[in-house]
Amino acid sequence: MENQIAAHCIISGRVQGVFYRAETQRAAQKAGVNGWVRNLADGNVEAFFEGPKDKVDAMVKWCWQGSPGSEVSNVKVDWKDQGQGQKGFCVRY
Repeated sequence: MENQIAAHCIISGRVQGVFYRAETQRAAQKAGVNGWVRNLADGNVEAFFEGPKDKVDAMVKWCWQGSPGSEVSNVKVDWKDQGQGQKGFCVRY
């Protein structure tokens, strides 16, 4: 597909225990982005978004805002030219 990209993100700050994963899933589904989100053992959140460039860009920007109770200090993004063929958006455990 044209203009399909992916972004692998590591989100730092107060991002666990504040519904960050659920809100990321909701926002991604609303945006029509595929991928996943999960907590990491070090307290960060990892997310993978794929889809049209403008929608993936919007989700990366959303990561800085996060859920209402979160306090994001950094979003590290590794851009990819193509995705992994994800279908839908899920929370991984």
